[in-house]
Amino acid sequence: MHAPPLSSPAFRRSSPARRRGLAASVAATLIASLLLLIPSTTAQAAPTLLSQGKPVTASSQENGGTPATGAVDGDNGTRWSSAAADPQWIQVDLGSTLAVSQIVLRWEAAYAKAYRIEFSTNGTSWTSAYSTTTGPGGNETLNVSGSARYVRVYGTARATQYGYSLWEFQVFGGTSGGTGDPLPGGGDLGPNVVVFDPSTPNIQGRLDQIFQQQESAQFGTGRYQLLFKPGTYNNINANLGFYTSISGLGLSPDDTTFNGDVTVDAGWFNGNATQNFWRSAENLALNPVSGTNRWAVAQAAPFRRMHVKGGLNLAPNGYGWASGGYIADSKIDGTVGPYSQQQWYTRDSSVGGWTNGVWNMTFSGVEGAPAQSFPNPPYTTLNNTPVSREKPFLYLDGNAYKVFVPAKRTNARGTTWGNGAPQGQSLPLDQFYVVKPGATAATINQALAQGLNLIFTPGIYHVDQSINVNRANTVVLGLGLATIIPDNGVTAMKVADVDGVKLAGFLIDAGPVNSPTLLEVGPQGSATDHSANPTTVQDVFIRIGGAGPGKATTSMVINSDDTIIDHTWIWRADHGAGVGWETNRADYGLRVNGDDVLATGLFVEHFNKYDVEWVGENGRTIFFQNEKAYDAPNQASIQNGNIKGYAAYKVADSVNNHEGWGMGSYCNYTSDSTIQQDHGFQAPVKPGVKFHDLLVVSLGGMGQYNHVINSTGSPTSGTSTIPSTVTSFP
Repeated sequence: MHAPPLSSPAFRRSSPARRRGLAASVAATLIASLLLLIPSTTAQAAPTLLSQGKPVTASSQENGGTPATGAVDGDNGTRWSSAAADPQWIQVDLGSTLAVSQIVLRWEAAYAKAYRIEFSTNGTSWTSAYSTTTGPGGNETLNVSGSARYVRVYGTARATQYGYSLWEFQVFGGTSGGTGDPLPGGGDLGPNVVVFDPSTPNIQGRLDQIFQQQESAQFGTGRYQLLFKPGTYNNINANLGFYTSISGLGLSPDDTTFNGDVTVDAGWFNGNATQNFWRSAENLALNPVSGTNRWAVAQAAPFRRMHVKGGLNLAPNGYGWASGGYIADSKIDGTVGPYSQQQWYTRDSSVGGWTNGVWNMTFSGVEGAPAQSFPNPPYTTLNNTPVSREKPFLYLDGNAYKVFVPAKRTNARGTTWGNGAPQGQSLPLDQFYVVKPGATAATINQALAQGLNLIFTPGIYHVDQSINVNRANTVVLGLGLATIIPDNGVTAMKVADVDGVKLAGFLIDAGPVNSPTLLEVGPQGSATDHSANPTTVQDVFIRIGGAGPGKATTSMVINSDDTIIDHTWIWRADHGAGVGWETNRADYGLRVNGDDVLATGLFVEHFNKYDVEWVGENGRTIFFQNEKAYDAPNQASIQNGNIKGYAAYKVADSVNNHEGWGMGSYCNYTSDSTIQQDHGFQAPVKPGVKFHDLLVVSLGGMGQYNHVINSTGSPTSGTSTIPSTVTSFP
């Protein structure tokens, strides 16, 4: 049986509409002449351009080709234009309250005769910094004075029959650092990045020391990144504990070879691997001592860009419980043995064989993957991954650190390495601000405003304002599970609706004051087509509770179209500190509003309401793993209108096209085993909404599912853990 084909989206955004006629001709002549008059430098006030690439919203837009982002992108060939009515406005969010000294407006032929420049610190209360009823159009440079986070152009009377149209809306002023002095790029990576070369003495002793500290420190504060320079290392067994990442520093995994192992086992938890979270292995070649490497992990433990010259065992010693996991861009020459692993997702890799499956084994773009056979064995196999881009990684070019950013692939299959030079871009370390513990959100935002990328070194970072990633193609790379905690209920990180941002390798931990969101990709209402250069979210993990009290209404929100979510674990804690139905309240895990968003390797668990709610069109998910909240006190606490329980994965009724493959939801209602869950999945019944290979499981009879999706699929029953499955919906 062949895997179901990947559907092409039925709808795509239309190409930008263009205004025709005299206005366009006049605009071209006007702009060409006025550009000659623009000074090359700004002589007055602070020279820093604050608005470029920042989040921007508008009262309306004329058509799909004239979004608000066109006025703050630094490109005089793109623009924002409004509907042909009064009043209209466009506003930019500078990310924090700053001193503003100058506004530059570069109008298209359709300009404002009467308008105001308004300032706000909160986005709701506005003061006027400048106003006119005799606007001349063309290029206007306005010297203003005041402090604002939000700056708005509010048009009250148009000069033409058309709407308001700006090629550029620029805000100048002081920097968030307060001094205006630029921050340096590059530098050392701090004490918790441990670098080895083959001549380093007592490598095994140092590895053992870190492992002993981190082996059972599930909610500890230690964070480590272990880096190995290219070469061969003999007699190595790198045991990995919590918050420990290991990686080679070559451009290819085969540049750094262990005659030995990188091991994860579960001795600390009596042979149970279901809590082996938050660790990673990347960019190494292994010759396992016994011929097989053991990697017994659960969620948030990626195995990327690895070459195992032998077999790979995904179960703990003794074959105890295991609940993982994720492999990408890797080659396992021998056989992969999942044994007790309940579920697993493997993407764009090569395997020599695969021995078994428990509930859900999903493959996309994997050479050597077993044939499609769900539910027996439970293999969901897609020949290719529709769109992918591998995670950025640190490497050495001679003695210089660089970050390699792999290129986007379409219909990918197999690894990105091993067949010639890798495709992508190398960025020198001096293009990164190296963030170290103690850095403030204001300093981090200053670095971003300067045009630097970010490397978060291993550590814990408290932020009292959102980290604002506003520039296209920015890389934010975490080492050693660097952890960001928002204070005072702020959103930890916001990404503008721009092309090609890469977020990778960090953990966001909710703070004790409720945050409305923890990570936002694109502001609400984003509508720009990013299909040529999507934003990627890779190995970005979110946690609410566990390490301490934490709350968030919605953990991750994806507003930007075409975003790729490649391996995330969004977890409302079921154990640890600060855990309880209301103590670590978090209603929603992931909400997707953007169109054409793809999720590959989606793990979302234990939220009070919907774990995933998908509102955007043409969404696709390849592999989903979920557990409903253990701690629901009773049936009434999860009642959803006339539906018993909130679906683990809900597709909005308004959606016309959506598709998912290899998706499972489990219930374990430990507080009340009589709770019923009407279904694990909920979706509108439409020709364009399709699911393949779904399952629901009752863990030991602690609650039951009545159906798999909507009213389709048999109920679970008794205390067995036999899944109820649906191979195709509708």
